Amino acid sequence: MLYAKLRRMSVPALRINHLAKSYASAAALTDLSLEIAAGEFFGLVGENGAGKTTLIKCALDFCDTGSGSIEIFGTPHRQTAARSRIAYLPERFTPPYFLSGRDFLRYTGELHRRPYDEAATRSMLESLELATDALEKPVRAYSKGMTQKLGLAACLLSGKEMYILDEPTSGLDPKARALLKRELKAQHAGGRTVVMTTHALHDVAEMCSRMAVIHRGELRFAGTPADFIRQHDAPDLEQAYLACIAGH
Repeated sequence: MLYAKLRRMSVPALRINHLAKSYASAAALTDLSLEIAAGEFFGLVGENGAGKTTLIKCALDFCDTGSGSIEIFGTPHRQTAARSRIAYLPERFTPPYFLSGRDFLRYTGELHRRPYDEAATRSMLESLELATDALEKPVRAYSKGMTQKLGLAACLLSGKEMYILDEPTSGLDPKARALLKRELKAQHAGGRTVVMTTHALHDVAEMCSRMAVIHRGELRFAGTPADFIRQHDAPDLEQAYLACIAGH
């Protein structure tokens, strides 16, 4: 049993080899290779349109890839079994408008093959500061921040091995951002792999064990935030990032 556990930990959560993807004649990703270890808190950084979301969509088999291969916990990404170990929150999260918050969480729980637990749900909403009376309301009555918290709650209640979160702090006020970061740190400390795209480099510095910079569809850096700063002889991540993409 211990051997099996160690073997699972040694298999990367996500392995991407020479991935290429184009839309019509425009290259979205070019010969990109990246490996994310199981149990990492990993940040994907880049400008709008750099290729971060395309990379995620390819990994989740939401779109075809031009070439290359992707494995999730050692399983080819096109196999359903690979994606069964992931919970995903898209950048533009829009739940069915006619459902109540509780109905939506029940529905996503069924998709994740996890029974609805009222106590766990209320605890998660409290940790994200989403009022529990939101469970009774139709999601069409939610604000942007409430909608984002609902999506985050659905992901984090799934109990999956890896969370892939595309701009998870979008629409959150400063207090909600701080509470989310606290919850994600707790999830990571509990053994979950967390992969998030973000424009907030201070969040990467605070939370991520490793990071990658994608610029114009190319991988420009992969490593620790400290290594990134040292590589560019910069005082902080923001200045290192500017140096990394300068002239490109």
